[in-house]
Amino acid sequence: MRARLKIHHKVMIAAVAAITMLLLLAVGVFAYDDAQKDQIAPGISVGGVEIGGRDADSARKIIKNEVVAPLKEPVVVRFDDRDYRIGPKRLNTTADIDGMVEEAIDRSREGTIFDRVSRYASGSEVNEDLEPRVDYDPAAVQSFVEELAADINQDPVNASIVPSSGGNTLRPESGKPGIALNEDEMYDQITEAAATPGRDAVVEATVTKTPPDITKKELAKAYPRVITIDRATFTLRLFKKLKLKKKYTIAVGQAGYDTPSGLYTIQTKEVNPTWYVPESDWAGELAGQVIPPGPGNPLVARWMGIYNGAGIHGTNETGSLGSAASHGCIRMAVPDVIELFEKVDVGDTVYIQ
Repeated sequence: MRARLKIHHKVMIAAVAAITMLLLLAVGVFAYDDAQKDQIAPGISVGGVEIGGRDADSARKIIKNEVVAPLKEPVVVRFDDRDYRIGPKRLNTTADIDGMVEEAIDRSREGTIFDRVSRYASGSEVNEDLEPRVDYDPAAVQSFVEELAADINQDPVNASIVPSSGGNTLRPESGKPGIALNEDEMYDQITEAAATPGRDAVVEATVTKTPPDITKKELAKAYPRVITIDRATFTLRLFKKLKLKKKYTIAVGQAGYDTPSGLYTIQTKEVNPTWYVPESDWAGELAGQVIPPGPGNPLVARWMGIYNGAGIHGTNETGSLGSAASHGCIRMAVPDVIELFEKVDVGDTVYIQ
């Protein structure tokens, strides 16, 4: 009986000792875990800057010096060897250093106490790169992108035709594509750079080429009919699909009332037009009057207006053809002007040399 009591007593002592050891171990584990509450687990970084294995104060200094300080440098965007800068003042850049440290500590203490103690014991790493808590003004970025676009964008240039000297032929000229900044992509790249520590790389502006509305192959379709007027030789030429179809002898404006040179279009077409006489000494007593169609109207048969009162019309004064005789208009023989009138439309191109 006494032997049994001794055995039972020894078992009790052993059990108490074991429980005591477990309690002491548990207390030690909790105490050790509590001691680590201000420590950042190995492998944690912020914006690529390593802060793992350090306490909160040390991590705060590293973040301030290596994450936040570099953000004071401007973001540089480069296009065609030209640099554009937007600095932290305009961006209104701010950084939450305490928030970054707290997030690192929270990430370090994820899981159960046993998970953490096991990690402490094994020296394993968390391996997580946290995003820097950096704020900036999105409106400032957007306005900067719009300024970039205004400076970089170029409109495309349509293919065109150029008459030769004298207007005998039409020379096609190729167009040129435009340039358009990819604004959404630039916004994303600039905002990423604005929050990236130690940014050394220049942001290269990305653009898209914009094609012209009219290419060289489309010129004949874009210019189905073209009139050229050579004042020196008193010749009007009609081109269809860029090929010469007919030429006519004309009269042009006399000295002091020159037919205007340049590029125009046919703006109006009228059969038997009314003449609104210009206020000019050239018109004599008729100046300022309105002359209806008929024998007293020098705008005979047809009218094709091209610019500010100047136009192409028929005349009964056929002796003036081949000379500078009009008040600025282009005169044609009546059969010729009727023929031309039927072959052209409003909007057709007129080159006057």
